Amino acid sequence: MSVHSVTISVDTFDWTEIRAANHLAVDILKMGAKNKRKHAQEDVVKKDAKQTKMQEKTKGKIYKFYNCQLLRDHKLVKDNLYVRDGVIINPEKLFFEEKLPPDEQIDCKGAIICPGFIDIQINGAFGVDFSCDVDTIEEGLKIVAKGLLPHGVTSFCPTIISSKEDIYRKIVPKIKKVDGNKEGAGILGAHVEGPFISVEKKGAHPEENLRQFPNGFSDLIDLYGNLDNVAMITIAPELDRSDEVIKELVKRGISVSLGHTTANLVQGEDAIRAGASCITHLFNAMVSFHHRDPHLIGLLTSKFLTDRQVYYGLISDGVHTHPAAVRMAFRSNPRGFIVVTDAIPAMGLPIGKHHMGSQLVEIQDKKAFIAGTNTLCGSIATIPKCVQNLKKNTDCTTEQALDAATLHPAEVLKITDRKGTMDFDTDADFLMLDENLNVMATYIAGEQVWHQDWHPAASLLSRQMSKRVECEESAIKNNF
Repeated sequence: MSVHSVTISVDTFDWTEIRAANHLAVDILKMGAKNKRKHAQEDVVKKDAKQTKMQEKTKGKIYKFYNCQLLRDHKLVKDNLYVRDGVIINPEKLFFEEKLPPDEQIDCKGAIICPGFIDIQINGAFGVDFSCDVDTIEEGLKIVAKGLLPHGVTSFCPTIISSKEDIYRKIVPKIKKVDGNKEGAGILGAHVEGPFISVEKKGAHPEENLRQFPNGFSDLIDLYGNLDNVAMITIAPELDRSDEVIKELVKRGISVSLGHTTANLVQGEDAIRAGASCITHLFNAMVSFHHRDPHLIGLLTSKFLTDRQVYYGLISDGVHTHPAAVRMAFRSNPRGFIVVTDAIPAMGLPIGKHHMGSQLVEIQDKKAFIAGTNTLCGSIATIPKCVQNLKKNTDCTTEQALDAATLHPAEVLKITDRKGTMDFDTDADFLMLDENLNVMATYIAGEQVWHQDWHPAASLLSRQMSKRVECEESAIKNNF
């Protein structure tokens, strides 16, 4: 967009001429913005048409992935993978009932194929803050969804930390549950972490935003509004009426996690019996293990919960949790381990200070702190790195490390009918990994959406340049 210059005679100083110049400049800016929106709409229409054409072209096509190791039923097996219309299909039915050969065969060159990674706790990334960027949250979700593809994340839960009521009312409705595609990872729903948590264990959550629920479940509705877009909620189980709140959330299909809490073991067991199924970032923002009362950490080995699986998110980034603690947790309850990043907006950004909600955080030495303190406020690690650390620090099998980032998060969200496994008739969201568990390619609905030769940093640079142009245009308008 270009702005035409208007010459104003200082000698005559004609106010009519000055006002005319102002009007002309504003009209030009408005016209530019209108054209920009028009072109953007046209681009969307063209992109949708291209996508539809591609879908029609590939509809019904059978893809065979061979020479690979598939993660199935907790084991890596040498087998072939068959995909049609975005779904993993049973080859026996294909050959013996339909009698159809594959339309295309892909040599995986010995790669590991596992389900796509699922991150159930991510506060933001690439400069986007899910708890703060109210006016640009929809654009921000797209940026993060796209940026996660190189890291093998095919689905995630945007996480909102303790915020004020108006923030929830504006942001939660915009976090729509959507399937992933080449434009980005799928969104499974929001993870609302707080504000019904302990003041003593608030961590990076602003104390003035914390709440209790003296009126029970109605207090949640009054604060959050509609819960249709919510997949998980973290609460402190020691709060009064927590059991009835947990039961109502579970009844509505929302997973409940326990965190930012001073709860003892008995209170934790009661919450699990009420329907809670997970612990938020184990070891962090909770009372430490004690031999007379292990508190929530004791849930990993509780003899009173043998009839149900207790899951726990753990930030195995090498910063939040000591390798010995990771080993202790994993060996106590390997089946419940869930790899989470707890990533903050600074993930993918350089060293320095960055905003997270109303907090100012500082990145230094691969760690994120509340600026001016020693309080950790989130991770800047990626899921693949956390998976690699888990395997390295616990000597677990490759299968166990991968299950912790795929199957287990899907189980806690109750979506294994479509995500988190390589079972027949589930979504063909999967990864190709090398023997060191580095991501070589990411597939969503059977379509390759990223491979290691791509350079996603270019999209981030493009976004930064776009923001710069917008600022310059705004400056021009303000000058007039």
